[in-house]
This record gives sequence, C-alpha cells and structure tokens, in this order.
Amino acid sequence: MTQTAWLNGDWVPLDEARVPVLDRGFIFGDGVYEVVPVYGGRKFRWAQHLARLQRSLAAVSIRNPRDDAGWTRLVDELVARHPWTDQFVYLQVTRGVARRDHAFPPPEVAPTVFAMASEFVVPPAAQREQGVAAVTLPDERWLHCDIKTTSLLGNVLARQAAVSAGAAECVMFRDGFLTEGAASNVWVVRNGTLFGPPKDNLVLEGIRYGLMAELASDAGVPLEIRRILREEVHAADELMMSSATKELLPITRLDTRPVGNGRPGPVFAALYAAYQRAKAKA
Repeated sequence: MTQTAWLNGDWVPLDEARVPVLDRGFIFGDGVYEVVPVYGGRKFRWAQHLARLQRSLAAVSIRNPRDDAGWTRLVDELVARHPWTDQFVYLQVTRGVARRDHAFPPPEVAPTVFAMASEFVVPPAAQREQGVAAVTLPDERWLHCDIKTTSLLGNVLARQAAVSAGAAECVMFRDGFLTEGAASNVWVVRNGTLFGPPKDNLVLEGIRYGLMAELASDAGVPLEIRRILREEVHAADELMMSSATKELLPITRLDTRPVGNGRPGPVFAALYAAYQRAKAKA
C-alpha cells in the first residue's frame, strides 16, 4: 500500500515527500519530534504526548505551528488514511528553511511540519517470554536529554553499539548512575519494588513514566523514583525497558550475564498485564 504523509499543509505519498536541503532539521538537526501509539484507531496517552511536544517546542524556542485542536485533527486524519488497526504516528517540527547560520532565522520563517503513520507491530512473544539482551555504555550525549529533539546522533551511536554487540538495547550511565537506554526508559526491580531514575535533564521523560506509575498502582507493585547506582543495576532481580514502540520488554541479559535468574520475572509479568489492560481502556 502507499503510505500518505502530511508535509507543510499537503498530503503526499510518503516516498515523494521532500524538504529543501536548507531546512534546519537537515542542516542542524534543529527540530523536535513525537511518536504516538494508536491502538484500534484510538490514540494512546494523546494528551501526554501533545503536552510533551509543546514542552519540547518551547524548550528550543520553536513556534508551535498548530493549536491542540489542529494537532488532533491532523493525527486523526492521518490515522484514518491508513488501514492498520494499530499504528504509530511520527510528528516532526523543525525551525524551517533559511540561510545556513547557527543563529535562529528571522521570526517570519515558518516551521516545517511533517507527519507520517506506520503499522504498529508489537514485539514478538518470544522477546516477552525470554527477554532481550542489553549492554552497558557510558552516557556521552548532551545535557538536555529531557528535550525530544531530532539531534539524535548520540542515541544512534549508542543503539548501534548495542546492535554490534548482538543486543537489543543499551543501558547507559553517567557519573556512575543509571540514565536510560538509547531509545527507551530503563527500570530496575529489587525485592519486589520497581525503581526508576529521576526525571531531570539527563533523562527523557518518556510518556511511559506516568503510565508506569499507573501500571504499578494497578498491579500492586511499589514504585520508587530516585538515583540508581550502577552496582544496583548489576545486582537487579529484574530489568525492563519501556518505550512507545516496544511497550514493555524484560532485559534478561546484561553484558552477557543473566539478570536475576535469566528469565522474565513476576514484576514484569504483572506490569505487562496491567499495560494490556490500560491499552484496552484507551
């Protein structure tokens, strides 16, 4: 089938969408993005995704090109144009097209807005039942990981290091403390309690952060948000990662060593079941 994209006010076949080479997203990675899961045609956690998009735009001083209703109409029409029951929508806003200069262009330069939808294929059952491998890496990205910017070279290099090591994700540390994965939040379980790093400038506040609190409450799992030492991660009973496209996956091997008993644990099972209940109510 032909995927349809929205680019600066026009609906075009995805493979025909083009931006000028002087677009600041292409030249500088000067833009932000958002990824929204859609289950059964219903946007999941849409209010939270929209709020994060607005925070990202404000943090880098890009004018929001649409109001809430405008974004909602755009996403709803994009979803309706594609046949998949489950989708994920990618939204991107750059600072627009201007002469190459590190300083911001004049305010009359319009942001570039791009949106596309793809089929949402959940991770295979084998990954949930057996878990995935991860490797540890130093977190060498910039100091504003809380902004969902398109400048993702640090994340790309980290994910490729994991792939090159035969792993699904990396687990990153800065100054001896857990931050996150290349494209996921990382969670630690010790003695039945779920731990997550604090939401600061070193961690992207994944939409699943708020969701995990709800899931933990639903599943009766204690949750504590605090700084987590590298040693605590290596001594974890369970590890798991969360993201819009991976949902919730257990990490059962870290740096080739088993996590806990090397199998997905009971806390993951309880949280994953709660996740499915949340999706059904979306």
